[in-house]
Amino acid sequence: MGASGPRRSPGPPDGGWGWVVLGACFVVTGFAYGFPKAVSVFFRALMRDFGAGYSDTAWVSSIMLAMLYGTGPVSSILVTRFGCRPVMLVGGLLASAGMVLASFATRLLELYLTAGVLTGLGLALNFQPSLIMLGLYFERRRPLANGLAAAGSPVFLSALSPLGQQLLERFGWRGGFLLFGGLLLHCCACGAVMRPPPGPSPRPRRDSASDAPGEAEAEADLEGLRLREAPSGGRTRRRLLDVAVCTDRAFAVYAVTKFLMALGLFVPAILLVNYAKDAGVPDSEAAFLLSIVGFVDIVARPACGALAGLARLRPHVAYLFSLALMANGLTDLSSARARSYGALVAFCIAFGLSYGMVGALQFEVLMAAVGAPRFPSALGLVLLLEAVAVLIGPPSAGRLVDALKNYEIIFYLAGSEVALAGIFMAVATNCCLRRSRSRDASPSPGTEGGASNTEDAEAEVDSEPLPTSTEEPGGLETLEVPSPGTGPSEPKVEAEPGLDSESV
Repeated sequence: MGASGPRRSPGPPDGGWGWVVLGACFVVTGFAYGFPKAVSVFFRALMRDFGAGYSDTAWVSSIMLAMLYGTGPVSSILVTRFGCRPVMLVGGLLASAGMVLASFATRLLELYLTAGVLTGLGLALNFQPSLIMLGLYFERRRPLANGLAAAGSPVFLSALSPLGQQLLERFGWRGGFLLFGGLLLHCCACGAVMRPPPGPSPRPRRDSASDAPGEAEAEADLEGLRLREAPSGGRTRRRLLDVAVCTDRAFAVYAVTKFLMALGLFVPAILLVNYAKDAGVPDSEAAFLLSIVGFVDIVARPACGALAGLARLRPHVAYLFSLALMANGLTDLSSARARSYGALVAFCIAFGLSYGMVGALQFEVLMAAVGAPRFPSALGLVLLLEAVAVLIGPPSAGRLVDALKNYEIIFYLAGSEVALAGIFMAVATNCCLRRSRSRDASPSPGTEGGASNTEDAEAEVDSEPLPTSTEEPGGLETLEVPSPGTGPSEPKVEAEPGLDSESV
């Protein structure tokens, strides 16, 4: 369905069935990121029924997020072994079963194991494969596709939070958890549409065949391609998890940034509803604050994705990401003393804007930093680091609330951590790019098309943009990246006039 379109023979279709995959990724991202925050609507009822404090109930969302991130390497291995579609189908069943079982919990520990561990694992097995499949379908429009898929988070957050409040008032938290479990079965439908793009009619491929039997082999190849395609004709895959990506400086900078960011990014959103209720805001209006964040976020993510796709900005997407992080941190710092409903609404608007920018850019930056062949392994390892930060951040914030009965210090700490992450990203990226420019200054004179040295250096840092590098024997050819020294690049790259190395 559009995979063999006439525009680009060797690369991703940038459309066709990819729009269906993008829609499924939108839903999965919405559940993965919106669900742990929407569950916070039930915290007061859980505290009352179980006699627990903020820190104890905050562990439900924290464990869910930790499983979403911490099982990243496991998800990478499973995707490499079984493919995206089976992993997502099983993940949808696990996520649903976790919330259904949580509705029968009699202790907080049972909630941790069901809603936290089981549902979090199911969401993780949906989230990462959907991003991998999205990268197979889009390259030229990848920043926009990432932005649109990331918009699922605010859309679902703005819908799930008021829905959770209504379910809580009508059916109690047990009935709400049970119905949320039914909603999560939609992840199975999303997994069912995740078929790999049909193999292009390849040039130097094994038999240069793309007929009926070749499509089945193309599916296997495209799955294996995600983690360093095997040498020429084989189905043998080198690694289930490519740990060597940790030696990449750009990846190391990104990993440290994400760890610092995750310490504070989610804290305001998780504690916002309870903070507003303690400030005297009625329950329904307090729940609506998360919807305001979601509405602003809905606009910010696609807009930022489209902005990052511009030819002049795409090579500098890392700086745009660091700017979004600093804006988010400064928003937390400046709103630490907000107590009135109007001030909280203003905070939600500013927070939603900066939060949307971060969400739209985070995976685009990682894809650009390590390249698509290493993206599954890189994503799994980054999510594992992020899980540690998520287990530290929100529970520690809840414990401070219990001890100090004051939210002000929470906002100061969270804002400082996120702002520090943005500053580190900008400074470290600049240093890495400078060294790369000086190191790659000698080979760059032979580049075609007159791309500037700065852009070539950044393209080198970004590694290969799509499925395989041009020198891999049996793989799918890349769309762009006219690397110096490769053979005849005109036949395999139908580059558009403005698309030199910026399209990385």
